[in-house]
Amino acid sequence: MAEVLGAKDLHLSYGPINAVRGVSFHLDEGETIAVIGANGAGKTTIMRGLSALIKPKSGEISFLGEPLGRRKTSDLARAGMLHIPEGRGTIGGLTVLENLRVAYDIRPNDTAFAAALEPVFNHFPRLSERSSQRAGSLSGGEQQMLALARALINPPRVLLVDEPSLGLSPVMVKEAYQALAGFQSSGMSVMLVEQNVRMALRLADRAYVLQQGEIVLEGPSDDLLSKPEVLDAYLGSHG
Repeated sequence: MAEVLGAKDLHLSYGPINAVRGVSFHLDEGETIAVIGANGAGKTTIMRGLSALIKPKSGEISFLGEPLGRRKTSDLARAGMLHIPEGRGTIGGLTVLENLRVAYDIRPNDTAFAAALEPVFNHFPRLSERSSQRAGSLSGGEQQMLALARALINPPRVLLVDEPSLGLSPVMVKEAYQALAGFQSSGMSVMLVEQNVRMALRLADRAYVLQQGEIVLEGPSDDLLSKPEVLDAYLGSHG
């Protein structure tokens, strides 16, 4: 499989704080990978670096075979990288429908907007019921559904998802992961960072364990799930 996203010896900092140190990984076409780790391990920092929200101190990021260089976040979005940040990233002042329209318009699309809406509302009927409601007034779970719906209305080449289960009820976590499984089965390349270790490993093909800004363990998700004592050693709990 061809690599669609990768990093080599990536270092990311916030001023004098070295948040990510020497990280290397790859995401292949149609693959799902997870980066798991405790709070503060550097997971969100990696996502921000990949989507050009922060610039690397050193190392290289490549997207679709080309170095990221000085490309802007908006350029990456138009090229097919969608980042769903921690906290959902919906536009609170816009309605559900307007949020979906923004996602639809971000890249050229051969499907009419009305036709593109149909599978979204079939998959997320609650969003159809709230289509005229402002996103900021939705529950946390509904905002996560809206964030994931942006990926369905105009599917990206690569989907980055930061903490999809954060702050959600067990029922909404299940719904979020069902949506991610649907993206996975469609052949979308997905990278997620997550504290919910078991959920992440059950979805992902491969995983990287991050500890204090460094990758300390990697491998097929099934292998990691079969060795909870290894995860305990790095995470304190395997969930």
